[in-house]
Amino acid sequence: MTDSLEQRYQTLCQRLDRAAEAADRPRPRLLAVSKKHSAAAIRRLYALGQREFGESYWQEAEAKMAELQDLDIVWHFIGPLQSNKTRPVAEHFHWVQSVEREKIARRLSEQRPSQLPPLQVCIQVNIDRESSKSGAAPEQVLPLARAIIDLPGLSLAGLMCLPARREDPAAQREAFHRLAQLRAELASDGLGCPILSMGMSDDLEAAIAEGSDLVRVGTALFGPRQKTVT
Repeated sequence: MTDSLEQRYQTLCQRLDRAAEAADRPRPRLLAVSKKHSAAAIRRLYALGQREFGESYWQEAEAKMAELQDLDIVWHFIGPLQSNKTRPVAEHFHWVQSVEREKIARRLSEQRPSQLPPLQVCIQVNIDRESSKSGAAPEQVLPLARAIIDLPGLSLAGLMCLPARREDPAAQREAFHRLAQLRAELASDGLGCPILSMGMSDDLEAAIAEGSDLVRVGTALFGPRQKTVT
């Protein structure tokens, strides 16, 4: 019998607890990656205590936000963001984890409604310099962070990465360690950057061992993605 959403959530929470205990670190926050999953599934997870959800496409997220407007969900935008799609993201999300260019950051700042608190943003780092993935190169992180700090509509919340797939836990940790080092470099430059968003279903233990503050989990939580959402 296939596990229910509730069972998967409980199993994942236990897994996070074990990983945090093994690493002697605080348990990281869980971001439920809800893209391609229904509003009904989000509501069920909310009832279990989950509050943070991640979406990658504005058109899909818009419908879910409308259906779930009675819930105090914290919405994270986690997908690649084109400059012509920044306005609805700036207006409706609480977090953007995929900022990789100053141009995108400036547009988000300019388009963030003044009555809302600053948008929490993470710099997405292409930690393994993969041509197939988005993200700022490691050497671009410091100048981008400096630019974000000066933008009134934004608050620099952290760094995010999606490393190359590795099976070996030691190799997984090495990539996450490099992101943690980047955060330390920002701190030494006077740039507060509290969140490391790193770790997914297959490597969250390695990420937690290296200090992850937030893990992003989709399939292990929701099950296989639906072809359509309602």
